[in-house]
Amino acid sequence: MKVFELNTSGPGLTEITAEVARWVADQGGEGVLTLMIRHTSASLLIQENADPDVQRDLKAYFARLVPPANDPSMEYLVHRAEGPDDMPAHIKAAMMPVSLSIPVEGGRMALGTWQGIYIFEHRARPHRRQVAAYLAR
Repeated sequence: MKVFELNTSGPGLTEITAEVARWVADQGGEGVLTLMIRHTSASLLIQENADPDVQRDLKAYFARLVPPANDPSMEYLVHRAEGPDDMPAHIKAAMMPVSLSIPVEGGRMALGTWQGIYIFEHRARPHRRQVAAYLAR
């Protein structure tokens, strides 16, 4: 198993494909790669990596779908001890994947042409995130 320590720059998507691909290449062979983010306020996504508008639109969509706790539409939220972004971050993480399974062949992930692996940071500030990786053969 490998644990990646990765920095995000605040809310939005941070691509981690290159780091994961290097580790997979070092492992070689074939199997299934499992990735899991070890946090409850961020997610993992496989998403388009060609047009940055996709990332901007996803960030905007989820910000609109689940606004901060200080938004009047979210007044029902009770968990507010860690700031107005915390409980909405937990909600978003509950809606999106926190783990991914990716086939590996010949030491390479079988991602599509325009696919990349991303941490989707749901908190308002940058964070250091851990992603656990395991390659089952």
